[in-house]
Amino acid sequence: MVKFSVVVPVHNEQGNIIPLYREIKEAMSKLGTWEMIFVNDGSRDNSLKDLLSIKEPNVHVINLKTNYGQAVALDAGLRHSKGEFVVTLDGDGQNDPKDISRLYNKLIAENLDVVAGWRKKRKDPMWMHFITLWARILRGFLAKDKVHDSGCTLRVYRHEIIEDLELSGEMHRYIIAILGWKGAKVGELKVSHRARIRGKTNYTWKKSLKGTVDLIYIWFWKKYSGRPLHLFGVLGLFITFLGFLSAIWTAYLKIVVGTSLSNSVWFVMSGFLILGGMLLFLFGIMFDLLIRTYYNTSAVEKRYTVLHTYTAGKKSQR
Repeated sequence: MVKFSVVVPVHNEQGNIIPLYREIKEAMSKLGTWEMIFVNDGSRDNSLKDLLSIKEPNVHVINLKTNYGQAVALDAGLRHSKGEFVVTLDGDGQNDPKDISRLYNKLIAENLDVVAGWRKKRKDPMWMHFITLWARILRGFLAKDKVHDSGCTLRVYRHEIIEDLELSGEMHRYIIAILGWKGAKVGELKVSHRARIRGKTNYTWKKSLKGTVDLIYIWFWKKYSGRPLHLFGVLGLFITFLGFLSAIWTAYLKIVVGTSLSNSVWFVMSGFLILGGMLLFLFGIMFDLLIRTYYNTSAVEKRYTVLHTYTAGKKSQR
């Protein structure tokens, strides 16, 4: 059995791949048996050509149909991994493969399920530091993952802890939070971070916004996925109650004070609140039934398409 699976997502990293492959090979040769899984995430440069030039029997290349994003690329690589331990790192060369052994030693010594890297001294533009600070504050409030750097891809996992992990969107940034909610023992270790030598970063402010949306989604899923009726039902009942209070006040104004309903906003507000509250309650019941159906259904929608899988530069049979 392979001891380590190293998963590297790649998108437009021409020139970075071969030097990174050599560094990873050198680092992993000191730890035990290994396989390397590069996931070409719809690169438009010569990244695939560079990957296929690696004639190594235990180097596999997964070529995705188009650019699905880093989360899906990681998901594809993790699902193809066979190692007892899984290592992930970026394909831009900014993560140092020499840190893998330190992360692994900590995982074994402290009997952890995953050890995440912490890029304390990041070699990134200043605007990325501001975005990271904002994300850390929001993550601490919603995710409570208790790590400093959720965006660092350099990590070591026990294989069994990531077997049922499903990633999409920008959710690779919240893997630690998701695993923590599932009871995984999480550790963290400071790692080096190198300046990008070739190419340009694939991270933009738009991805940061998408990541914020995904964070709110996983917070909701963690807190209310079991019974969404607890959220929508309670909120619906509360709004309906406010609607009835508004209706009582409207009746008082009409009967006692003699106010014309045509000049009163309370009548319209009463109907709006009562109707809105009832709809929220019904939505809660519908969501509850849909989630029950989801948990009872074995078929899972295919979220990405793998064109080909290569080993030692040769196409494998599908």
